[in-house]
Amino acid sequence: MSAISLLNTSSVSPADSLEDSGNWTAATQFTQPGWQIALWAITYSLIVVVSMVGNVTVIWIILAHSRMRTATNYFIVNLALSDLLMSAFNTIFNFIYASHNVWYFGEEFCRFQNWFPITAMFVSIYSMTAIAAERYVAIIHPFQPRLSAGSTRVIIGIIWLVAFGLAFPQCFYAEIMVDNGTTKCVVIWPDDTGWKHQLTYHIAVIVLIYLLPLMVMFVAYSIIGVTLWSSAVPGNHVNRIRYEHQVNAKKKFVKTMVVVVIIFAVCWLPYHIYFILGNFKEDIYQQKYIQQVYLAIFLLAMSSTMYNPIIYCCLNQRFRSGFKLAFRWCPCIKATEKDKLKLTSPSHYQTTHRSSARGTSGPRAGWGSRLHAARQPGAGETRAGPPGCAHRNSKCRSPA
Repeated sequence: MSAISLLNTSSVSPADSLEDSGNWTAATQFTQPGWQIALWAITYSLIVVVSMVGNVTVIWIILAHSRMRTATNYFIVNLALSDLLMSAFNTIFNFIYASHNVWYFGEEFCRFQNWFPITAMFVSIYSMTAIAAERYVAIIHPFQPRLSAGSTRVIIGIIWLVAFGLAFPQCFYAEIMVDNGTTKCVVIWPDDTGWKHQLTYHIAVIVLIYLLPLMVMFVAYSIIGVTLWSSAVPGNHVNRIRYEHQVNAKKKFVKTMVVVVIIFAVCWLPYHIYFILGNFKEDIYQQKYIQQVYLAIFLLAMSSTMYNPIIYCCLNQRFRSGFKLAFRWCPCIKATEKDKLKLTSPSHYQTTHRSSARGTSGPRAGWGSRLHAARQPGAGETRAGPPGCAHRNSKCRSPA
């Protein structure tokens, strides 16, 4: 029988780790003073509040302003939604279980808690992967068809369906167990070779929701970075301004998403290492300070749900303006008409330079699949457009 549960604190409950040894009295070593539990509770609560407020604001900024409704930003909405749900339905409940070693919330919620965290984490990281893939196609292969709103919704739906399926075994094998009067929420795999199934499943989950998508994003953003930062600049004045404006916007967005991915990877790395070690050496769950270690690791993992809105606000002007508008009721925050225009109007470049660009020679065409071959157009040739603009007179806009 296995009581190890991926992405749920049942794996580290002192009661679980001690039940086989019969050393129930040793469980007292996991008892924390009230002031320590209070400090943990305050810290976890702050994470939940910041995450929920920040992610709700991100969703509002995108859905309430048509200028922000791009394919990339719909994936950002999906990412914010998964982080919001993770903080709302996982963080506090599992903190209570980890700190008290007693499951108070019934069998149905036990199944939910063993199913939903994997689902939400899968949705989070594959939303980031979808953003990387969409940016890769838009920048490296600009003549490829762009994602429509319908296609974006289909991809988001597929991400959720696959996430549900991947997490189903955790839900199916979850149950309530009462041991020495203490109720625990555990995942019990079949007795025959159950540990092999458990180990295989946990390794597969870690590969699918951590290692594989991180590798894909690393490759995608590496190629995008090399392309953007080594591209040639057109010699014509109008083309130079247009090119630099849009490439800089793409560079800023890529930098933002790279920061998001790095923080996600760093926050979840200790958690995955912890579970890998636990699968091969379960006696680590009986170490004296394992409860404090786990609470710190779980805190770091859950904190990943609150960082993205902060990153968007710090690194993206439109999101910063959106946050100002959302919190304009606060005396210390002043939202201006300029902030509103950033979310509702085309970019400054598009409104001030479109006519001058049209006033030069023939119609504009998009750059090729690479950016290195920029040159001045000769007589009768079309003028090159910025990276990622695949069609004539394309009104390309940055993703956020």
